[in-house]
Amino acid sequence: MAASRLPWKIAVVTGCRADFGLLRPVMRAIAVSPVLDLQVIVTGTHLLAEVNTRDEVATEFEIDAEVAMQRAGETGRIADASALGRGVTGMAEALANLKPDVVLVLGDRIEAFAAASAASVAGILVAHVHGGDRAEGVADEAMRHAITKLAHIHFPATAQSAERIARMGEREDAIHIVGSPAIDDLSAFEPLADGQLCELGLDPARPFAVVLHHPTGLDDAIEFETMSAVAAATDAAFGGNFVIGAPNHDPGRAAVLRAIGQRRMLPHLPRQHFIGLLRRAAVLIGNSSAGLIEAAALGVPVVNVGPRQAGRERGGNVFDVPAPSPSAVGQAIDRARCLKPGTSHPYGDGRAGEHIAATLVQLHASPPSIRKRISY
Repeated sequence: MAASRLPWKIAVVTGCRADFGLLRPVMRAIAVSPVLDLQVIVTGTHLLAEVNTRDEVATEFEIDAEVAMQRAGETGRIADASALGRGVTGMAEALANLKPDVVLVLGDRIEAFAAASAASVAGILVAHVHGGDRAEGVADEAMRHAITKLAHIHFPATAQSAERIARMGEREDAIHIVGSPAIDDLSAFEPLADGQLCELGLDPARPFAVVLHHPTGLDDAIEFETMSAVAAATDAAFGGNFVIGAPNHDPGRAAVLRAIGQRRMLPHLPRQHFIGLLRRAAVLIGNSSAGLIEAAALGVPVVNVGPRQAGRERGGNVFDVPAPSPSAVGQAIDRARCLKPGTSHPYGDGRAGEHIAATLVQLHASPPSIRKRISY
């Protein structure tokens, strides 16, 4: 049998609870293909004891390699830079052992950047999901576009993102619009029952909010002020009937946690429970991409606070608060709660995982060149 006809080994890299939620349908589609062989590399905050979401990955997929990056108690930009260095070294070792044909990464985090850097330099094809997006308010924006230039196969979620990738000099025949895998599995998750909401400290008889607000890498005083405004406005609007999801382990997290204070915070919810919670929420408040993608597909109103998602495409369910204050956030909550059903979104048909696997199967017959060339 010719080497090109052997199953294509696709190493999928997941670095945190958020990207695993999006990658799960992609991994499932790869795993069931007779032409593709799924390999799983777990890294990033999955491996921190405080989070320990590695076990969530292991319940569904065999883990082929683990790469330690972040260290408990070390935060900030310099800590991230050190973690990135450990990630590149660790990824190189993992790739040497696994010998994948393609390394698939998602988004813009340092875990994806480390994997794409190691693979590209090692002469391994890189596939990038959710490239071409804009998120102007965070430093990760630069990493997303750097990954695009390292990648050989592009899986943008929208036509606008695909156009940006092409304008960066990437070959159009390497760009495959697939939609966002974030909406692939939504129909499988039922709304949480009243008893489950009560276990989370919510009163199911009254409207409630979900707060999901992450640090943006700004000055700690700004991070604290913004989260304080979100919490105060949400408390005023819902009388304490809300839950706060734990923020990402990114620079500025400590300031966000100080602003949350003693309010009820959920350290982690499995994706099925998060989506089930979101299905019953009156509004999602914060700066998570889930507000622009999953919530849009579910028709949940969203108050998007601050610059983290600036520039990203959004549906009619989003109410932006670019300059956060308790009154500004409160006014946006009032508008969001008046939203009528029926908003649209640009993120595809809910079959992104299938589309990605099908494209990889097609490329397996005639793999793209590892050599990059600007198209203009």
